[in-house]
Amino acid sequence: MVGKFSRGFLTLSLVAALSGCNSASQGLDVTSNAANAQPVQAVVQAYCPQVVMRDQDAVYRSYARGGQDNPDKLLFQASFNESTRQCTANETTMTINLIAQGRVVQGPAGTPGSVTLPVLVEVVDGDNVLYSQKVAFPVDVPVGGAQFIFSKADVQIPNAAGGASRFTRVRLGFDSGPAKKPRRS
Repeated sequence: MVGKFSRGFLTLSLVAALSGCNSASQGLDVTSNAANAQPVQAVVQAYCPQVVMRDQDAVYRSYARGGQDNPDKLLFQASFNESTRQCTANETTMTINLIAQGRVVQGPAGTPGSVTLPVLVEVVDGDNVLYSQKVAFPVDVPVGGAQFIFSKADVQIPNAAGGASRFTRVRLGFDSGPAKKPRRS
């Protein structure tokens, strides 16, 4: 009996709360008390750059010493699958929170353990590189392989009125060159 009462009370409370949210403006007369009205800030939505993955950077392979491009010497192969982003901005800076799903598959010469993936995050506007950073991203790989989630929440670029240019893109991929420091223009 107590369970039925609790569920009914919870449902009734939820309905009352939701109806209260939908009727919050009832009884509010903005015209009669204009002197006490709160100033309302305009909300401006800005363009948030798309995430792109170039074919040549979307897959990373690691081979045993001396076995470059030999399929029998493959230690593991990593790739990105899906990605998304979220942008926040102030007058001078746009911050991009990048999240991507990937997978690491063990090769014939590989063993279970931890691997470090050289993830490269760049923001480009046409040929101009606005941001570039290589991230050493550790992934634990059990027998066979594993999925992973890569997250980079602090990608910052200069902000313009209306957000980034429509030609601005976030490039995500793998890099095997030396580590780079974050770069902003």
